[in-house]
Amino acid sequence: MASEEVIISLSNVVKSFGDFHAVDNFSLDIKKGQFVTILGPSGCGKTTTLRMIGGFELPTGGTILLNGKDITKLPPYKRPINTVFQRYALFPHLDVYDNVAFGLKFKKVPVKCTNRKGEEVIKMKHFKASQIDEMVTKALQVVDLDELEDRDVTTLSGGQQQRVAIARCIINKPEILLLDEPLGALDLKMRKDMQIELKEMHKKLGITFIYVTHDQEEALTMSDVIVVMNHGVVQQVGTPEQIYNEPTNAFVADFIGESNLFNGIMVGDKKVKFLGQEWLCEDDFPLDERVDVVVRPEDVILSEVNEKSKIFGQVTSKVFKGVHYEYLIQIGKNEVLAKSTKNYDDKELAIALIPDGIHIMKKPDLNNIFTGCEVQKDNTVELAGGYLETDLTKLLPGSKIDDDGYLVKGEKKYDLTGAKLTIEIDKTKIDIYDNEEGQIKGTVVSSIYKGDHYAIIVRSEDDEEFIIDTNYEFNGGEIVSLLIKKEDVSIRLKGDIDEYEI
Repeated sequence: MASEEVIISLSNVVKSFGDFHAVDNFSLDIKKGQFVTILGPSGCGKTTTLRMIGGFELPTGGTILLNGKDITKLPPYKRPINTVFQRYALFPHLDVYDNVAFGLKFKKVPVKCTNRKGEEVIKMKHFKASQIDEMVTKALQVVDLDELEDRDVTTLSGGQQQRVAIARCIINKPEILLLDEPLGALDLKMRKDMQIELKEMHKKLGITFIYVTHDQEEALTMSDVIVVMNHGVVQQVGTPEQIYNEPTNAFVADFIGESNLFNGIMVGDKKVKFLGQEWLCEDDFPLDERVDVVVRPEDVILSEVNEKSKIFGQVTSKVFKGVHYEYLIQIGKNEVLAKSTKNYDDKELAIALIPDGIHIMKKPDLNNIFTGCEVQKDNTVELAGGYLETDLTKLLPGSKIDDDGYLVKGEKKYDLTGAKLTIEIDKTKIDIYDNEEGQIKGTVVSSIYKGDHYAIIVRSEDDEEFIIDTNYEFNGGEIVSLLIKKEDVSIRLKGDIDEYEI
């Protein structure tokens, strides 16, 4: 990082489309030379935020400062900011050299001249051909394309086209480079290669990068700072290490890397109960408070089952990942993901946890979040003993479901059977019935009147808990069913969708 000086500051920025807040109260300071990634699922407001920084969208409220000056309403062409788009926006009729040089041929710069009276004046003049040639050569050297300047851009690979787009941006010497999911159109291997190349380019250039992505690996690999967003709101800001090791809530923990997420209840001083056992932890919450418990797979300690084992389960899956084995262990009605360098052949394994590996978080007040929900052959998703209809096209914008039930976009086809999803359901979008009309059965464990509605907690037979706001009264212990409509189910895929291409 070149300097600790703040180059751009967003303060209480809001962007609304009618009653919908795409970005809500976004505040962030970005320092010169940082690589900052705005990370979140589709529709979280990350690209809208980037467009407001670039001047392509005007904020509904709040301010954006660049080097201390208000640029909130400044048009894009007056900002020292360039953007690399996902589609690259290259000119197919121009070669590499002319694509990179295109902007310079029209740009005018102030030049000191002497007029007829001998006075020194400033005139706006175009660059000379020799100046353009020198700048294009330097830009192509930075992106390692100096030997391809005469090539037609349509003959380049996706990664090479992306580097042309970056060269076209950096040639204007912007103070900030915005990158809107630039790796999204590349295949998996090329994306991984380009992550390293982008990081190296950032070091060479020394300018501020603001990068938008939904890919957690990209964010962890390249960033100095990660900003995690959901529903237009910043969830957490920190270094990759802070975001991964100390997530502030269950959403961040689940979205960044792999996590086990359990429903828990505080049963004592720094003591929490989940998986049917009481565990010591390092977080202190009030007695009897219901909490989210997050355990990273690498923090699960595995061992062979013996007479001293307190908690153990059936090994349902074992996959060799190169440097470690990944185990899925069924404990009661909960599935535990664990990573270990040891190769166990046992059908049952015991688990242990240390306090440092147990992260306790306050349950979100707005939504119900469930992880590890499996997609069935009919594209429904299993949750709490029931099956929900879901719109799988939400996982891949511009896609559709074909007659055979496969997800299709362009020439690519995906079979998502067996894929694990994270499901999010607003507590106001769940209908509760005293009959069997719904998909999920459960028992009312809490019912509190809030003045204009009842806040109800329903526990399913699988020990999943649903928070519901309703106008109707239900009593504790009452058997109910829950109805959740397809359009009210938000979904996220754990992992890369390319893994399911057929």
